[in-house]
Amino acid sequence: MIDSARLGLPEFAPGSVWLVGAGPGDPGLLSALALHALGRADSVVFDALVDPRTLALARPGAALDYAGKRGGRPSPSQPDISARLIRLAKEGRRVLRLKGGDPCVFGRGGEEALALAAAGVPFRIVPGITAGIGGLAYAGIPLTHRDTNSAVTFLTGCHSGGSLPEGLDWPAIARGAPVLVLYMALKQLPNIVAHLIAGGRSAEEPVAVISKATSPQQRVLISTLGALAQDAALVEPPAVTVIGEVVRFREALDWVGALDETLAP
Repeated sequence: MIDSARLGLPEFAPGSVWLVGAGPGDPGLLSALALHALGRADSVVFDALVDPRTLALARPGAALDYAGKRGGRPSPSQPDISARLIRLAKEGRRVLRLKGGDPCVFGRGGEEALALAAAGVPFRIVPGITAGIGGLAYAGIPLTHRDTNSAVTFLTGCHSGGSLPEGLDWPAIARGAPVLVLYMALKQLPNIVAHLIAGGRSAEEPVAVISKATSPQQRVLISTLGALAQDAALVEPPAVTVIGEVVRFREALDWVGALDETLAP
């Protein structure tokens, strides 16, 4: 375990909640603060996307409390999850709210923090590596490159009810950045593709869909914007999609695939 005193890490006080990003999957991407929290929490309230190997790092005796939300499946409501965090903290527990990726990037970290603040519960937000950065790196795709882009747009492809988010200016999104990164977009890809092409994106633009990013089950689909909806029909969630010329770097930078080949018997 990490030497918390040597690193000067803060105390995880009883009666408080830490909202912690677990990263996209690989436990090696956990921050020192996340490991510190796992080693001290009394209750770990975790999402569906948290890797089992990460949960195995929790302190022996800690209560593991599932609070996953998955589209189209029975899930606890957000008010119920927030109320659970408040109740556990007021019982005097050290409560670790462990969320896949970063808690405040298309997660509910902001909502939960507001509920804790309103209830007078002390909390800390610990960032994590979001899939739109870490997942691309593990696919051999740099998020930015001086030869291709100096801007990136992140967007979610799914509203809380499963529909395409309302009120988005798709022509502006299509023009706004050379690279687009889409979270939770698999079900809405036909609609998203249609909006982007209508807004001026080329149907020949390269696209990658990274399924189960940074995990041993990671798979990467390479396609074009025009063929994406059909090609991605069988991709398993969770997945992150990247659209733009940076995808072409994967051919040279697929270090995970090269590592797999090196380690093969």
